[in-house]
Amino acid sequence: MAPREIPAESGLLAAELRKSRERALLTQEELAQRAGLSVGTVRGLETGRIQRPRLGSVRMLADALTLTEPDRAALIALARGEPVSRPDDEPAADDGPAPDTRPAYAGVRPAQLPAAVAGFAGRAEPLRILDDTAGRPSATMVIAGTAGVGKTTLAVHWAQRVRDRFPDGQLYVNLRGFHPTGSPLDPAVAVRGFLDALQVPPQRIPATEDAQSALYRSLLADRRLLVVLDNARDAEQVRPLLPGSPGCMVVVTSRDQLSSLVAAEGAQVINLDVLSADEARDLLSRRLGDDRVTAEPQAADALVAACARLPLALAVLAARAAIRPDFPLAALTGELSRSRDRLAAFSDDSALTDVRAVFSWSYRTLGDAAARLFRLLGVHAGPDIDVETAARLATTSPARVRPLLAELARAHLINEPTLGRYAFHDLLRAYAAELAAGTDSDDERREAIHRVLDYYLRTAHSAALLLLPGRKPLELPPPVAEVAPYVLADHERAMSWLGAEHATLLAAVEQAFEAGFDRHAWQLAWSMRTFLQWRGHWHDLTTVFGTGLRAATRLGDPIGQAYAHRGLSLTHVTMRRFDEARTHLLKALDGFAADGDLVGQADVSRTLGWVLWSMGRREEGLGHAERAQELYARAGDRAGQADGLNNLGWLHVQLDDHDRALVLCRRALVLQQEVGDRRGETATWHSLGYVHHLLGDYREAVACYERSADLARSFDDGYREAEALAHLGDTYQAINDRRAAGETWRRALAILTELDHSEAADLRAKLRSLDDGQAQGEGSSP
Repeated sequence: MAPREIPAESGLLAAELRKSRERALLTQEELAQRAGLSVGTVRGLETGRIQRPRLGSVRMLADALTLTEPDRAALIALARGEPVSRPDDEPAADDGPAPDTRPAYAGVRPAQLPAAVAGFAGRAEPLRILDDTAGRPSATMVIAGTAGVGKTTLAVHWAQRVRDRFPDGQLYVNLRGFHPTGSPLDPAVAVRGFLDALQVPPQRIPATEDAQSALYRSLLADRRLLVVLDNARDAEQVRPLLPGSPGCMVVVTSRDQLSSLVAAEGAQVINLDVLSADEARDLLSRRLGDDRVTAEPQAADALVAACARLPLALAVLAARAAIRPDFPLAALTGELSRSRDRLAAFSDDSALTDVRAVFSWSYRTLGDAAARLFRLLGVHAGPDIDVETAARLATTSPARVRPLLAELARAHLINEPTLGRYAFHDLLRAYAAELAAGTDSDDERREAIHRVLDYYLRTAHSAALLLLPGRKPLELPPPVAEVAPYVLADHERAMSWLGAEHATLLAAVEQAFEAGFDRHAWQLAWSMRTFLQWRGHWHDLTTVFGTGLRAATRLGDPIGQAYAHRGLSLTHVTMRRFDEARTHLLKALDGFAADGDLVGQADVSRTLGWVLWSMGRREEGLGHAERAQELYARAGDRAGQADGLNNLGWLHVQLDDHDRALVLCRRALVLQQEVGDRRGETATWHSLGYVHHLLGDYREAVACYERSADLARSFDDGYREAEALAHLGDTYQAINDRRAAGETWRRALAILTELDHSEAADLRAKLRSLDDGQAQGEGSSP
């Protein structure tokens, strides 16, 4: 009997369904596929064309959208044509935002704001303007001013003060627009950082930059978040980071007024000047105490004048005075006035921004070892540095460098934004680099750069080999000194270190190229490849291998060029730009062939075979896969040969040559067991299960899939375990063991749900179909 059709209030149902789909970040096609319905059905419901929807279809849509129980009930009530009742404390549809039906990670409330600076003083009018602006929809405020004037301090102080007005969280990023030693942060990298802060799983992050920006805006839709974009270079760097939600506010700090952002996006500008004399005195009082400032009013005024009322200069000077409470302020002003070291004027050439005297005075209070470390930090390219790296930079031990870092932090010449990692203010970094150039020889500075690049390369290289133990190691350049890498014990430690040093390693690749350490540049890119792939950092992968290719080309290193071309092909494969991927792979193949690297040729040929197969050039693709197998055999790479055999077996499955596929996969398994490649076994057992299933040998298929799942579980590889369990459930269904099929699919679904993987929708559809079939069977006549 056909399901009963019930008229619906199609307009309300259409609006509710469309809103729920958009909140779930799904297209109509994706929702239809998840629900097991046609695209025409979804489109008809959303447009109101379908006036009498089937309740079964609406329930399937609710399941596919993973609606909460109240939202599911509301959608079904609308389909029945019934009024939707809401609790008294829940706003009606027109009175506020609809319930949040987005994926679980969309409800994450980031709290990325740095700590507010102690002793904040003044800025009453800018704070009032910010308060007034916060109540307006889609507000964007630009805080502009010269370096050291306190733009970031004001933005963070205000943001911390009003964070309760933005209950969905606060995002923060330093765009490094006027970074003295590196390029401004690419907005695509900032967007990716925000997606990570919102805890979007890597497998849910799109490959293209435009799609990532769209996902970022979608996640912020109908939410109230504060976004602080610190140290922006220009409006073009800011625009991709602007959310579309009227409930969000953006605060941008920049040395530029960003006039085009004002003209096009309606941003408001606060032009931040130096402190007034009273505000500057208040800042000193808050840092040093009222009694001390009141006791020496003339000396306090002299300090304010010497610092040109610039907040950063006052903060550094006050820190020094606070360390020596018995030191008269008058003595400080006398020493400051006698100093001949004056920091060059900032970007606007204003005399009010001349603060080198303050910095040099603090620097001269350091011990010799701390002063040397301060200068060396000026040649380090990364945004921050940890204790281990600082020790290598200073050619000492971590135990000895910690007190030196603490000495610099007490003098406010560096800060510790996160535990164990140290960073500069831009002006202090510039001053440290200037001191290094004027104090240390060119050879000393170059050796320091060489030491730290050696450390990063050797540690990253060891991490890469821990992630993929069968990978052929590189021949690293000889170190400038005995630079020991950081010891990484296992896979987990390797991933943790690479994650912590991610931004610094990107800067190290660029510094290596700029300083002429070309071999370090392309080998660092090679060492980062697996981490960037697994984390889905495709933009970074393209950047580092682009730099690596330029370095290897300048060096005239064909093997470095080959590795770089292969790395660049990975992004194109992910984005399904197969023509570009093929071009890079062919160049890589030529490079490995010229060098006589058989394993390199085999790896590229295997990937090239898959690319050509995906382009519809199956015969040519199969030829490259077979060629890869021959090369692995010639090189004596038995693990690679086993992987190649499994790959060939899978391709023969697609050609319906099941017997040949079975032979190839069995040979692969024997080799993997002989060399102890248990990770490779996981994939081959899965392939064997698939072939046996297609041949109708279900008992053997069950055994193979169970073996694959067990191995994957031993490696904590959730996705491969779920993949094997999903196909195992298919086999149980084929032999009409519905109970076992349901139990196995539910185990797979639990894993995929925990991973927040899109393939979970397919399993839900299978389970619904299984449950429907069982219900019909129970109700039928014998």
